[in-house]
Amino acid sequence: MADAPQPQAPPRRTRRRFFWPGGLSARLLILTILFVASAGALALPPALAAFEEQWLLDRVRAAELATIAPDVAPDRVVSEALAAQLLEGAGVQRVAIQTEGMRRLVLQGPKLERAPYLVDLRDQAPVSWLAAPFQTLLGGGEGRMVRVIAEPRIRKADFIEIVAPDAELKRELTRYLWQLLLVMAFVAMVAGILVYLSLAFFLVRPMQRITHAMERFRADPDDPASHLDPSGRRDEIGRAEVELDLMQADLRVALNSRARLAALGEAVAKINHDLRNMLTSAQIASERLADSRDPKVAQALPRLERALDRAVKLATDVLVYGKTQEAAPDVGPVALAPALEMAAEEARLSPEGVRLESSIDAADQIIADPDQLHRIVVNLLRNAREAIEQQDGRLAPGVVTVSMRQADGATLICFADDGPGVSKRAQERIFQPFAGSSRPGGAGLGLAIARELAQGHGGDLILAETGDHGSVFELRLPGAPPRLKAKRARARPA
Repeated sequence: MADAPQPQAPPRRTRRRFFWPGGLSARLLILTILFVASAGALALPPALAAFEEQWLLDRVRAAELATIAPDVAPDRVVSEALAAQLLEGAGVQRVAIQTEGMRRLVLQGPKLERAPYLVDLRDQAPVSWLAAPFQTLLGGGEGRMVRVIAEPRIRKADFIEIVAPDAELKRELTRYLWQLLLVMAFVAMVAGILVYLSLAFFLVRPMQRITHAMERFRADPDDPASHLDPSGRRDEIGRAEVELDLMQADLRVALNSRARLAALGEAVAKINHDLRNMLTSAQIASERLADSRDPKVAQALPRLERALDRAVKLATDVLVYGKTQEAAPDVGPVALAPALEMAAEEARLSPEGVRLESSIDAADQIIADPDQLHRIVVNLLRNAREAIEQQDGRLAPGVVTVSMRQADGATLICFADDGPGVSKRAQERIFQPFAGSSRPGGAGLGLAIARELAQGHGGDLILAETGDHGSVFELRLPGAPPRLKAKRARARPA
């Protein structure tokens, strides 16, 4: 016994989340904070360099004020105690002034144990100015001194020179660095959150809405919750919403068409065998009618036999058509006028109702498969007749006009009717199976089959013109055979 089919698990639906570690929201927040912090880090070296420069200038100005004491002291000499007090108040250990090329040591503290490194505030290159605070922070060793040269502000001199301990500068610079880092971290966090919330409102949440609609649509295309109503935005998000809405509508039509095709294929498979038996019985009955001497029967019998032959061929090939495609056309020269008359009769065009007006001459011929040409023309004429008959408020009977011309090695056959025309919405899917018919009860297969047969010939079928005055379909077939001679029989009747 065959195994019973296992029930399939229902499609998994993803819960809608505004923030989760692996999603766009988390990545956007992290990247925003990192970018803001990176922008703040670029401002860190200039801030440290400016702080160090100002700290050194403050020591220079304090030392410059301390140099006034010796000038006002008796004999321009201060005691060692006063000098030490002045140096301690200025935060330096030595002060020197150069005037007119002569350098003079004004205040002197204890003897230096190691040579100080030089910082010239008069003319600093940008690179050395930015690198100076990091040299101070990373420079090691206790008792390190810094020698600073700057322009005086109070005294008239070439420059003023001080020597100050490096340790205090390093402590102040370290404290300022930590303050900057804390401020930068706070600013980066606040700015990152504000930017993130703005982007989340304008970008992330709409994208989550689109993603959620796509997930629901994938799980169940018929779920009303999967339909996305465009928000009306005019940016890329709004365009994405509109395109998703159109895509969902197109996919629903395609899925419905596929479902109808599957149901049709199953139904055709079931009735194909019985239909072929019925057609065989009809052929047997037609053979018996051949013995009748009634002239009306003899006149109608050839058409009946050709119709039965076509029906049997279609019933035989229907499963092949369902599995693959239409058989390749067996092309040859075909007289168009008699083929058009037979197709008009089958499509139920008549002088009393929708009539056929043809400018096709009896000598005009085309290159086509007779059976497939018959199906193309019947579908076009039947569609035109049904559209005219179902037009609201119409009083006069309609007309279908057929004309032919040859151009660029091809034959163009135009089918023009004076019906209601094709609506703009129907024009988009007029050649799609089960989607092109706007008539009640219409299957929407006629034009789809006609175009497929035309393309199988290497040509095409297009809607050339439509409007309130009617529609014009143009059938293009490759090849432009010469006209038949007057006394020559038809090369290949349909």
